[in-house]
Amino acid sequence: MIPTTLAEIAAAVDGRLADGAEPGQLVTGAVGVDSRAVEPGGLFVAISGEQVDGHDFAGAAVAAGAVAVLAARPVGVPAIVVADPIAGLGKLATAVLARLPAITVIGVTGSTGKTSTKDLLAAVLPELGPTIAPAGSFNNEIGLPLTVLRADPQTRYLALEMGARGAGHIAYLCEIAPPKVGAVLNVGVAHAEAFGSREATAKAKSELVQALPADGVAVLNADDPQVATMRAVTQATVVTFGTGPGADVSATEVELDRAGQPHFVLHTPTGSAPVGMRLVGAHHVGNALATAAVAGSLGLPVDRIAAALSAATPASRWRMEVTERPDRVVVVNDAYNANPDSMRAALQALVAIGRDRRTWAVLGEMRELGPTSAEEHDAIGRLAVRLNISRLVVVGQGARPIHLGASLEGSGADESVYVADAQAALDLVREQLRPGDVVLVKASRAIGLERVAAGLLESERTDAAGRAADRPEPGSGPVEVVQ
Repeated sequence: MIPTTLAEIAAAVDGRLADGAEPGQLVTGAVGVDSRAVEPGGLFVAISGEQVDGHDFAGAAVAAGAVAVLAARPVGVPAIVVADPIAGLGKLATAVLARLPAITVIGVTGSTGKTSTKDLLAAVLPELGPTIAPAGSFNNEIGLPLTVLRADPQTRYLALEMGARGAGHIAYLCEIAPPKVGAVLNVGVAHAEAFGSREATAKAKSELVQALPADGVAVLNADDPQVATMRAVTQATVVTFGTGPGADVSATEVELDRAGQPHFVLHTPTGSAPVGMRLVGAHHVGNALATAAVAGSLGLPVDRIAAALSAATPASRWRMEVTERPDRVVVVNDAYNANPDSMRAALQALVAIGRDRRTWAVLGEMRELGPTSAEEHDAIGRLAVRLNISRLVVVGQGARPIHLGASLEGSGADESVYVADAQAALDLVREQLRPGDVVLVKASRAIGLERVAAGLLESERTDAAGRAADRPEPGSGPVEVVQ
């Protein structure tokens, strides 16, 4: 954080100094919520959670070098006491950002693709100036202000992912960090259980473009009718992206190579250029177009946009994370999260990677789909059959409709299998895996299927070379995978 006195922090968060906190003491280090990761000169924010109360670790944080603690009550060490530390964290971020007027804030939201698009912006925007973006999915009322507080006078762009669990959440994030550019990627059925309907989801996502100033830019997906209509609720200039006709930023000649990586021609109002991405999956074309629309609106030439998109590598864990084992088995770990749109994209990427090879889809439950859950899971099972995926392993009771859908679509007993948990899935795949197979692992984060991917890779490090030597190899050669 930029150097700020405890008195200035207290004024910004409507707090009071307690337990020997000196008004003139400077906070010069990072602001954090994990006492184990405190930096000397930093500020520790004590958050009370369901399992752990950060106030219990205030002393340890100060002993590790924190100047003070932002807390809801006195904690026996220098502190700034506020009514709500999370709200105080947001107020502090707003106050610090106001001291850095050269920064342009870019907000990104959508039912799918937020993190990947944020990662692409983090790869492209440095072409224009120093850029800060969160690691992973720091997209809520804690993660977003923590990201803002990493900015300094050299920062020119903040690329912020904005998530929502209900109405008003994105509006609140926009109050913390008022955006100049806002991109809405899509409106899907993800989190339908929380929002109630696609229309309610769209209304919540539109809070981003409603918060934009008249001299701002709203980047909207022309392929998504729910997003396209948001033009009517923003005063900002609208730039559209999409694969259909009429979008301001579009793609043609879209193809997936044998590694499942998309290649296309990028078209913008100022020109065109070829893009060859190092990310896996055709769904990244839309993320790339949104990124290009944002970067183009900020003045970056199309050739530099295309070059930066082509150079971007995976930045967040467990999102189409591709690893090739010594026996040429390819493990695609996409177990960070799942919804119907991302599940379909992942299956299509599996098919592209697995041309002429045996393919496995190890799939778990897609959470928070509400009353549409059974129908959406059933549709994924049917799609797996239509895509001719060799083996489907369905994990857990919540995902069982995937197996039932595959069976009704015509999958044989040896093609779709239901197992109770991740360990059973790992045991089954380990037993039947052959050299050269391609394995996709995907489910909502709470299901924990990353253990299957980790298990497949860990076992191979120790004994796969000998174990696989006597097995027949498939007919095709190895897939070239960019790590």
